[in-house]
Amino acid sequence: MNLKVALLGLGIMGSGMARQLLAHGFAPTVWNRNLNKTAALREAGAQVADSPVEAVREADVAIAMVASDVASRNVWIDSGALAAMKPNTIVIESSTLTIDWSRELAAAAMAHALKILDAPVTGSKSQAQSGSLRFLVGGDAGVLERARPVIEAMGSFIHVGPQGSGTLLKLINNFVCGVQVASFAEALAMIERSRLDVSQAVEVLTAGAPGSPLVKTIAQRMLERAYEPNFLVPLMAKDLAYAGAAFRAAGITSALAEAARDRYLAAANAGFGQQDISAIVETLRK
Repeated sequence: MNLKVALLGLGIMGSGMARQLLAHGFAPTVWNRNLNKTAALREAGAQVADSPVEAVREADVAIAMVASDVASRNVWIDSGALAAMKPNTIVIESSTLTIDWSRELAAAAMAHALKILDAPVTGSKSQAQSGSLRFLVGGDAGVLERARPVIEAMGSFIHVGPQGSGTLLKLINNFVCGVQVASFAEALAMIERSRLDVSQAVEVLTAGAPGSPLVKTIAQRMLERAYEPNFLVPLMAKDLAYAGAAFRAAGITSALAEAARDRYLAAANAGFGQQDISAIVETLRK
């Protein structure tokens, strides 16, 4: 591919995205705060940069997949990456962020004569590894068309509106997901404390109206106590905090966001911070 791509952040999601770029003929330049995570990608053909500035300096498209507003600011602003990029380079911010920071980042990018898309994703570890993420894109349609080959190497996309729209929809999406997982954790704990047959009761829930694809997946992990991380507990707590702030800005006080967030914080404080979100059930089990 002629487009030069930089990818900043090689966690659970970013590493899978980088491998998909390689599989589709790109030779991405990657950066990660912990350079130990870059070794396997270097062997697979990626170029490894020592800093965000080095990664993005020659890029046509630069993507970030990091944990939070603070991490995003460090990557784009504090490191000097935006200032080092060529005019008209496309910035794709795929992290789950607050609305306020998404807007601030967009303004900073435009001040440096850059183009920007907010494009967080739905999907988790397996989707990143298989190239089936769905990007929720906010921004200019013409910029999106330029970035299409890069995005489609990692999954599919839906253009949801102007800048900031992808960020907002992702927060709403993760709010719904976070509440579902928390509610099922409480339901399973109740089932296990009762005289109900656990397998039968869970089958009724997962095969019936409550049985969303997420609930079916999470239920199996909770039953098997299989907590290999797909989505880390503290990240869902962070996303629910960000979602709650967005709701409040719209005049909605979400008691559900706060209650669900408390479940994730309790699990993180109980030692499950490096486990999958399904591990929150453990704080409710006897």
